[in-house]
Amino acid sequence: MKRFSTLLMVVGVFTCSSWSGRSEETAKNPQYQDEATGNSIAAASADEETVEFSAEKADSYLKRGALYWWAQKKCVTCHTNGTYGVERPSLTPVLGEPAAEVREHFVHVLDGFDTLEGDERQDLKKNIRPTQIAVITRGLVEWDEHLTGSLSDESNRALSLMFEVQAADGSWSNIDCWPPFESSMFQGTTVAVMAAATAQGWLDEIASEEEKGKFQNALDYLRTTDPGHDYERLLRLWTATRVPSLLSDDEKKAFIEVVWNHQNQDGGWSTLDFYTLENWSAASRPRGWLTEADFEDPPSDAHMTGLVILVLIDAGVNVQDERIERGVDWLLANQRESGRWWTRSLNTDNYHFLTYSATAYSLVALHKAGKLD
Repeated sequence: MKRFSTLLMVVGVFTCSSWSGRSEETAKNPQYQDEATGNSIAAASADEETVEFSAEKADSYLKRGALYWWAQKKCVTCHTNGTYGVERPSLTPVLGEPAAEVREHFVHVLDGFDTLEGDERQDLKKNIRPTQIAVITRGLVEWDEHLTGSLSDESNRALSLMFEVQAADGSWSNIDCWPPFESSMFQGTTVAVMAAATAQGWLDEIASEEEKGKFQNALDYLRTTDPGHDYERLLRLWTATRVPSLLSDDEKKAFIEVVWNHQNQDGGWSTLDFYTLENWSAASRPRGWLTEADFEDPPSDAHMTGLVILVLIDAGVNVQDERIERGVDWLLANQRESGRWWTRSLNTDNYHFLTYSATAYSLVALHKAGKLD
């Protein structure tokens, strides 16, 4: 297993225990840093000053965070460079092309996986690896969709690998440590289905009959599995914007009403409000602040507000809907000096990597709402 162990050092493997129990001193460290160059991004904090909206500052934060994460960890992860790869290509018309280095990192990890054989290849079906492969695949096909207009060889290879590691029940394995990304098989499956549905011509012209059957199996999994909370129901609605047959029109309308009911008076939405505590696994429950008052009456945050707005617009809600406009106004008023939007971590409460997805989702939401044109 020596070769596989070496590869894991390259692409990065983390366990729940490796991130728990961080000290207050650790939380003061930079959120992202490249030790080789000395470049870093300061720790995220709720106390950071808000500033006038700047798409360029947000874009700079996303790019630097993705590159510094790779410099630190040499892996692709959902909460940072994975999010960059998935979301940043759609902003190309208004912010220019995304950093090509991030795509190169995705291909590097994919190439490493492709070399594995026998038991080592079977290990790709375990733990978080299938969801990581789904994230890499979706990042590659989003690049194709928004930059080249045709399916790349790398995307084709990634799609084949993605369905190779699919579980028999139609899902993609994940872990349950760090919600909302690395938290459930349901979440991982939405990423994989969106990747396959976005890949230009793949399902119609390239996929084998076996792969087409596996895709239908994934849809069946999402239709029949009750995720237990509204956050993942929102992900299912998002997936249905790429695969309309996933939900009926009545199901879509009914859940959109649920989303409206979650909106706070200030116009935003809260991630905590889309979960209920009993649906969190013991490993993924917030540490140290379960008794805080805002868990029962959670304030708006940018991760949830940006995600809700972009999903609702994709689902056909008019951007001029007064409730969308209130959410957009909330985003415009809450960007921080670093360029990011603050969102508190749901788990370890130190590096607050949800500020990264919050920033990506907020930029995409504002673009869809016409604020970056």
